[in-house]
Amino acid sequence: MASDKSRLGLILLMAPLAIWLMTLIVLPHVGMFLVSLQEKVGIRQYETSLANYAVFFNEPLYWNTFARTAYMSITATVLTLLIGFPVAYYIAKLTRGRTKTTLFLMCLIPFWVSELVRTFGWMILLRETGVLSSFLQYIGVLAGPVEFLYNDAAIMTGLVYTSMLFMVVPLVTTLDSLDDSLIEAGYDLGGSSFSILREIVIPHAMPGIVSGCIVVFMLSLGNYLTPILLGGKDSLWFTGLIYDQFITRFNWELGSAFGFLLLGLSSLIVFLALKLSGQSLGKTMGR
Repeated sequence: MASDKSRLGLILLMAPLAIWLMTLIVLPHVGMFLVSLQEKVGIRQYETSLANYAVFFNEPLYWNTFARTAYMSITATVLTLLIGFPVAYYIAKLTRGRTKTTLFLMCLIPFWVSELVRTFGWMILLRETGVLSSFLQYIGVLAGPVEFLYNDAAIMTGLVYTSMLFMVVPLVTTLDSLDDSLIEAGYDLGGSSFSILREIVIPHAMPGIVSGCIVVFMLSLGNYLTPILLGGKDSLWFTGLIYDQFITRFNWELGSAFGFLLLGLSSLIVFLALKLSGQSLGKTMGR
């Protein structure tokens, strides 16, 4: 009797989550997948085929655009890790009390503003008549205005800035659980800072590193606003192609196929990265 009640309680507890997942994630994806299998052969006439997926592999522009998007996303993930790890280590291990809370809050404050507003802020900073160009002219570094927008460096800056919180939070959480006595023991045994970082800190922080990298990579790969606004209309970002198929060309069949290809190929990249790092989703989620 008690087991039946506990089972019923678990079902009722999980029901809202199951309904949410089924209504907003599973069913829309199933519908979009069915749309991606439709090939238009006449006016309101369709037949089921893989032609929309074949377009991706037969057209070099689409494949090269995805390869460029994946490369830029991987680069943004690496840069975010290199910048975020020292910040997270300082917050987790070198600060205490109110200072730690303040620094962590400073990482959160930019995300109280929408991504669109933050991206426009970077446009104000980097445009030809913006703050950076005007300041460099004022101190004599530049002879005239320079456009810092609409290039890969601007896109990379925006992606790293947008994703930093999602790297810092899991790293702070993981590093905070590292016992300080282990680091002290490493120094007592004659270890250098680099060896302690390599042998103690990084292995302990690996679940946080992997989870942060997965989130940052997926967010960067699926980002639309930042590459389009900072990189311009010729930024060649894969989500821009998907938007163009859905909104501009009204080709929902091809757009749906591109969406599933983005999901499948990005999942494949994450799977390969997990295999190369020797991690698993179970370890990453702290199981």
